[in-house]
Amino acid sequence: MKHYKRVILTVMFSMVFLSAPVFGADVAKIGILDFQQVLTESEGGQAVQGRIQTKGREMETNLQELGKEIESLTKQLNRDSMVMSKQKRDEQQRELEIKKYDFQSMQKKYQSEFREMESKLVEKLRNDIFGIAETIGKKEGYLLIIEKIAAIYYPSSIDITDKVIKAYNEQFDGKLD
Repeated sequence: MKHYKRVILTVMFSMVFLSAPVFGADVAKIGILDFQQVLTESEGGQAVQGRIQTKGREMETNLQELGKEIESLTKQLNRDSMVMSKQKRDEQQRELEIKKYDFQSMQKKYQSEFREMESKLVEKLRNDIFGIAETIGKKEGYLLIIEKIAAIYYPSSIDITDKVIKAYNEQFDGKLD
């Protein structure tokens, strides 16, 4: 009986000591990437934002010019409507309605173009950044890299955003297309 206890104790101690290296193994490396920070701080992200803002201002300027034309025509029609013939008044009213329709059509067209351009540029940037993050992850042995937006809490020591920004800036050639 004493021998039996000794064998069981030896087996248990052996299992504990032999499994100790498993418990002492490296902890899986996990990284966090803040895409929003990459968008605002990287050269490519700033170029994307600059292009989006430039195109937005250009579209806004065109819409404002057409809006001023409509406003001018409206004032002229209101001012001169009493001294105009009915035919001339109807003609200017139609012209004003056409301009208003053109304004609305242009506004919808610009909104669609703007969203498409913005989506295309940000998606390309996202693919480039995620590719760089994947390369860093493979090279440095990360088990998992998560976008910050999906993380509720994480220690700042696992944030790889600065590494990704540095790698992207080194790779960025100034071309967005």
